Amino acid sequence: MSRTRTSSSSHVAFILSPTSLHVPVLYFSLLALGVVVSPANPIGSESEIAHQVRLSRPSIAFATSATAHKLPRDELRTIILLDSPEFLSMLNRVGSSHTRPDFGVEVSQTDSMAILFSSGTTGRVKGVLLTHRNFIAQLAAFHALRVKPDPTLPDEQTVSLFTVPLFHVYGFVMLVLAVTMAETLVLRERFDFEAMLRAVERYKVSYMPVSPPLIVALAKSELAQKYDLSSLRRIGCGGAPLGKEVAERFTEKFPNVEIGQGYGLTEGGGVTRMIGPEESKRYASVGRLFENMEAKIVDPETREALPPGRMGELWLRGPTVMKGYIGDDKATAETLRSDGWLKTGDLCFFDDEGFLYIVDRLKELIKYKAYQVPPAELEPIIQSHPDIADAAGIPYPDEEAGQIPMAYVVRKPGSNINEAAVMDFVAKQVAPYKKIRRVSFINSIPKSPAGKILRRELISHALSSRSSNL
Repeated sequence: MSRTRTSSSSHVAFILSPTSLHVPVLYFSLLALGVVVSPANPIGSESEIAHQVRLSRPSIAFATSATAHKLPRDELRTIILLDSPEFLSMLNRVGSSHTRPDFGVEVSQTDSMAILFSSGTTGRVKGVLLTHRNFIAQLAAFHALRVKPDPTLPDEQTVSLFTVPLFHVYGFVMLVLAVTMAETLVLRERFDFEAMLRAVERYKVSYMPVSPPLIVALAKSELAQKYDLSSLRRIGCGGAPLGKEVAERFTEKFPNVEIGQGYGLTEGGGVTRMIGPEESKRYASVGRLFENMEAKIVDPETREALPPGRMGELWLRGPTVMKGYIGDDKATAETLRSDGWLKTGDLCFFDDEGFLYIVDRLKELIKYKAYQVPPAELEPIIQSHPDIADAAGIPYPDEEAGQIPMAYVVRKPGSNINEAAVMDFVAKQVAPYKKIRRVSFINSIPKSPAGKILRRELISHALSSRSSNL
């Protein structure tokens, strides 16, 4: 049997629901029964969801009345609605442990726990198979950092507000961690920026796991000044790189809020962390490795391990690394070596003190003549312009150079900034080969639920526009 299949005794539950209080209850109930949980993005298209169902091969699905129509009914025997009277009555049923049946379920660390879906930024979505051991190791690493209560908080109680989706690995892990640490959770079904600010004030939120776009919004928005956010002590930032300029601007505006950057991926869990205010001030870094992880920087061509300061592909090994891609041994073999090393596809380097720096995705580098230009290096510069709300960089085909750096830009309301002004602004701050040579204005930058820029969509848009102009 393929090692990237769930065991024959495991049942898989496919979950298609927006964030609600029912979702954590469902997750933990299913896990207690030894069921493998497989949550998906409720705004996905019917074809995307059908693909995910075929990958995970569930025996049951949980949805809502608003999402159930997207499920392929010919492939699912049972569908339960989380907003149905029957399900709600189960939640409200009163009983004690003495009246509940003993299902006699035994779960071992090597058993499958979850099938989480990768963001699909490097190809079609894959199902990442994770075990109970993966999550135990992840929680142990976090717990070792958070055992000391914060003396500045009343009754030593952390109140966490989740803006990250619970179907994504970031939200999934942080949810399990918050329950493990007995934190108070504040959940919202839909994200609304001002409603989030109201919730921080009302519930005295002290911690939020977020992705970089929210830090950009907090740094730039004047709305935040209308609300009492003094309870907020720490923000955990992950899912995508956070620019140094953005982090500095945020800290200037919220000097009492510590940003703890981290790096992780669906296939490898949380990899790095920051401890304390001094480490948190290293804005360009994503921190040091968790104690239970190994890492090395490898030359993509020679596979030679590189010393500190040299850029290459990040390889990881440790107890949080996935079992494999569900039903895809070829993709598993290409990513996960037989000696346990996971090839991340991320271009990174370590400094002499062990801090990790993410440069970009290897496959997303812009190859301008003989140079390599990381889009993630250009984006924070463009975003720092006062007339620009958001931006993304992509490679654009060029007959002479091979590729040129192109920027998609979202103007701030009322701004009339033009292409020449954007190019000139960047040119003054970068080497000549990194200059933006083409600009297109757009209403919003397409991003994954974790805040990662979906460059493939922008590249497709740029190429289709080019074809129509030929």
